[in-house]
Amino acid sequence: MSNSSTNTDPRSRLLKLLPGFNCGVCGYARCEEFAHFLLKNKVNLESCRFLLQEIFDENRSEIREILKEENVIPEEEKFVGVLDGYEADFILNPLPGERSCREVLYPFTHKELKAGDVVRYRPLACPITHFAKILSEDNGLITVHMVGPCHRLDPESDFEFMDIGICMVGGFEGIIEGNIPSIGETVRFLPGHCMMQKVHSGVIVQLEGKRAIIEGIDLKVWAPPIKG
Repeated sequence: MSNSSTNTDPRSRLLKLLPGFNCGVCGYARCEEFAHFLLKNKVNLESCRFLLQEIFDENRSEIREILKEENVIPEEEKFVGVLDGYEADFILNPLPGERSCREVLYPFTHKELKAGDVVRYRPLACPITHFAKILSEDNGLITVHMVGPCHRLDPESDFEFMDIGICMVGGFEGIIEGNIPSIGETVRFLPGHCMMQKVHSGVIVQLEGKRAIIEGIDLKVWAPPIKG
């Protein structure tokens, strides 16, 4: 950012970056009012629905930088995977009252699976064996909660399990801790219960507040690792 822009009144800088439609969806009649209350920390940036569109991604990033300069929002915490050193966009935490993110699995087994069963499996491309309790089954797909490995999530529990071999992880559902992405956006995230703290990637297919469903899961993350 140039020196001339940093010396400009912050409200004027914000106004140049806002869409300028004066649509009123944010709760204010004009974008100028929205900029004023952004600087007073009386409204969230996400209240401007147009800024959430992909074409305004750069504007949104610049606005966040201005708000940090003005001490309106704190510097963002970085979420970095322990295993590979990649930076994630956010952590995916469990839904309220649950112990781990929900995962949707594609099992390759022909065994009959039903809600309540505990299964042992290894996710495709992951070296760690998992234990999970099935929440539901739908046309061969199972939605599960983690209960292990090694009873780590519930050390007092004891259970019998069915070994179903390798499974492909198709999706995650949980609560976002960090910046809220847009529907259709490809994201890098850390499942809060991941034993290796390995950054995953996927596509946001559903978003309700901070509750997200991510599909197209991959353990290959095409981004440079954070340098110390």
